[in-house]
Amino acid sequence: MAKVKEKQVAPKVLVILNGKGGVGKTTTAVNLAAIFAEDRRVLLLDSDIQRSATWWLERIHQAFDFSHETDITMLKRLKALEDYELIVVDTPPALHSKSLGAVLTVADYLLLPTPPAPMDVTALITTVKTIVQPSGVFHRVLLTKVDSRSLKEAQEAQTMLEKLDISAFQTYIRNYKAHERAAMEGCAISQWKGPNAQEAQADYYRVAAEVLRDWKRL
Repeated sequence: MAKVKEKQVAPKVLVILNGKGGVGKTTTAVNLAAIFAEDRRVLLLDSDIQRSATWWLERIHQAFDFSHETDITMLKRLKALEDYELIVVDTPPALHSKSLGAVLTVADYLLLPTPPAPMDVTALITTVKTIVQPSGVFHRVLLTKVDSRSLKEAQEAQTMLEKLDISAFQTYIRNYKAHERAAMEGCAISQWKGPNAQEAQADYYRVAAEVLRDWKRL
């Protein structure tokens, strides 16, 4: 008797989104892809025409696949990719780009990185109200580039988000030179060895754990 082929489960699509550049978007995409790839099949998709993630990754072997793709039709078909359990998408810093619009139609989870400075948080709040909430996709804000010597600004930003009923990660991504050095060497923070490596790694492992807890509840 012929074996019945099991139905392939569609991959989860985790989208890293912010309309501004320089907020830690690509750093977050690469580091989370590397952590999740430790026990699942992961594709990192770079949909930014600037190809920041591609520049980072094409110089050294990674534990996950990566590709650069801006074609709208292909982006809308991410759920049909059967070789992966998770697709992490690094999006362009352009809220009204066609590629971002396409990715939003298939996203399961939106992760919104931002530094805690008031101007950055205010801009992100506008993005959440106008783009993210209308999409209906589950989302959380991740505070990045946080000064580890003074957490007050991050705490104030988190309080502001809570008052506006905007979900935020409990974890902060502290600002370490380790992130820049890992990027220059073409590796994720989880693979990098050097000053503050353990602290920088721990932040992203905690974020990954929060994402997994959210998925269990969704």
